[in-house]
Amino acid sequence: MEDLPAELTGFVGRAGELAELAELLATGRLITVTGTGGVGKTRLALRAARAAENRFRDGVRAVDLSALGDAELLDHTVAEALRVPDHTTRGPRAALSAYVADRELLLVVDGFDRVRTGCAVLVAELLRRAPALRVLAAGRRPLGITGERLLPLAPLPVPGDGVRLFTERAAAVVPDLAATEAGGAQLIELCARLDGLPLALELAAVRLRALSVADVLRRLDDRFRLLTGGDPTGPVRHRALRTAIGWSHELCTPAERLLWARLSVFAGRFDLEAVEYVCAGPDLPEADIAESLAGLVAQSVVAREADPDGGTRYRMLESVREYGASWLAALEDGQRMRRRHRDWYLGLATWCELDWFGPRQAEVAARVAVELPNLRLALDFSLDGLDEDPAVGQYLAGTLWFCWVGCGRLAEGRHWLARALEASAEPSDARAKAMWVCGYVSLLQGDSTAAVSVLQECRASAEESGNAAATAYAVHRLGCLALVSDDLPVAERLFRDALDRYRRIGELNSNVLMGQVELAMAVAFQGDLPQAVRLAEDVRDVCGDHGERWTLAYALYVLGYAAWLSGDPVRARRLTEESLAIDHAFHDLVGAVLALELLALVTEHEGAAREAAVLQGAAGRLWDSVGLRLFGSGHFNAPHAICERRLRERLGDRVYAAALREGGRLSFDEAALRALGSPRRHTAAFPAPPKGRGELRGKPPTSARP
Repeated sequence: MEDLPAELTGFVGRAGELAELAELLATGRLITVTGTGGVGKTRLALRAARAAENRFRDGVRAVDLSALGDAELLDHTVAEALRVPDHTTRGPRAALSAYVADRELLLVVDGFDRVRTGCAVLVAELLRRAPALRVLAAGRRPLGITGERLLPLAPLPVPGDGVRLFTERAAAVVPDLAATEAGGAQLIELCARLDGLPLALELAAVRLRALSVADVLRRLDDRFRLLTGGDPTGPVRHRALRTAIGWSHELCTPAERLLWARLSVFAGRFDLEAVEYVCAGPDLPEADIAESLAGLVAQSVVAREADPDGGTRYRMLESVREYGASWLAALEDGQRMRRRHRDWYLGLATWCELDWFGPRQAEVAARVAVELPNLRLALDFSLDGLDEDPAVGQYLAGTLWFCWVGCGRLAEGRHWLARALEASAEPSDARAKAMWVCGYVSLLQGDSTAAVSVLQECRASAEESGNAAATAYAVHRLGCLALVSDDLPVAERLFRDALDRYRRIGELNSNVLMGQVELAMAVAFQGDLPQAVRLAEDVRDVCGDHGERWTLAYALYVLGYAAWLSGDPVRARRLTEESLAIDHAFHDLVGAVLALELLALVTEHEGAAREAAVLQGAAGRLWDSVGLRLFGSGHFNAPHAICERRLRERLGDRVYAAALREGGRLSFDEAALRALGSPRRHTAAFPAPPKGRGELRGKPPTSARP
């Protein structure tokens, strides 16, 4: 379960520190690497984690908190890094604790300094709840937790590894660097003046493109006095870093310096398109942005990284970002730049919502995952920024429904939607959208009380203002509430009403198609299986026309269960496996757990009783992350109950319980991959499931998006 960023440059030295870290990880549960900015804490921690990966059954995860300024988002950020599956209302802290409780995992927590107190509380709680969890942290100060073991990281020795690092980085920009110069006394003196600080050495090495080592040394000596104000009492390494960064800033062109300052409004990684929109202006034309950005990359101020999709993204080290932010503050341009940053990501969210209903759905999901740190900044600014209209934040939180619902981030979505609705009670289309999305998310979390309250308010407000779209969405989600409450006639009536409203206003998207899938469910539960199949097949065809995949998974599930009821388990397996594969790709727990329940039933029929019980155990663990098991619905529970009864008869209670425990230890990824690749018998046809149609007639459990 490795999830560590790739190393972009060679790792130099630190053999002793790596050996010490390995020993500390073998005996301690919380190890914190401390040291000044730019000393190499992150590189060391990640290198040690990568070397220790095989010692941890559940692998290594890393979370970068350096761009996080709001402690309220700490739990959500860590949960995102750990890919914690949770749709419930229990909150991300409880979900994190439950997730790590029985895992043997190494968690790397980097850059916690701006949220140090909150991070210390979280780490302490996770360590208390998870005996096999170990945490490797990296920050400028210790977390201050009882039992914490520290590794203070000093700069690289000069002469020694400090000179070797400088030489290697210099050779990358000046391949024919003379051997005499590379090992000469002046180079050693230069590295010593920079106190062997890796970031300072790397920034200075770039200067050899235009200057000799002697020139760099002479100019550096001048700037030591200039940039530190001649303060002899300041720590040498702090002066060295400030000097190296400040000198890099001084040697930039005016356009590069201005771009550096403006780039400080970004969090995490960003792309050229975003930079061109956010940072361009009369004093920095958009046509010059790419050249200025390339200049900052060439000077190691900005790092360039390859995206998995073949694109290019950029990032700034936190020390460099802080320096740029100080200049932006001096220019008194921070508010305007943060607003432009917000506007770009508002546009991105709007684009992504439109593209969600189409063949680029998977691309949208991947893009949102990368952009989440910047989307959080945009949401925070919209809701708390000085003189900002809260309706903009409400619109953004509502527009990101596909991120909260389709990509498995319900808990964080609920956080932002609640903040958005609290920000202003003034009626508006933006608030209406945030309301029905909040009702949708609350419903999926199993919080029916909150859902019905906000959906009824949304419907009343929308009808009063003539907002036909919000009215349709509110009616639709109230139908979902009736469905999971087993009030099938009311559910069918509300779904048909919503679908009729959608048709009248010309609305067609993933939500509309999901409403038709849910209608298929409601009529199937009432015994009209042929109509349910027609409805689901129609959704499948429309999804095929538009390249839609997320809703398609639910339509396939309905068809898979219909095939099972019709005595065709081979087709049922094929359709349900396709459904599960899509749900897994989107990290959609609701669809995935329903598919697992059906695959357990099919697997039992195929004769693999113990494997079926393992799948039920895996589904049981996922239900804990989804919320109320089978939504508390008798109709949804029917297939699970039938499968459980058969398995107990075939296996006995003791073997069945052991298989459930085995399945309960599987992660979401492991459960999905096991279900999709589980051993089974393939034949041309299977006999009709014994007692299946009779036991389930009138209430086949299909894949509602409740």
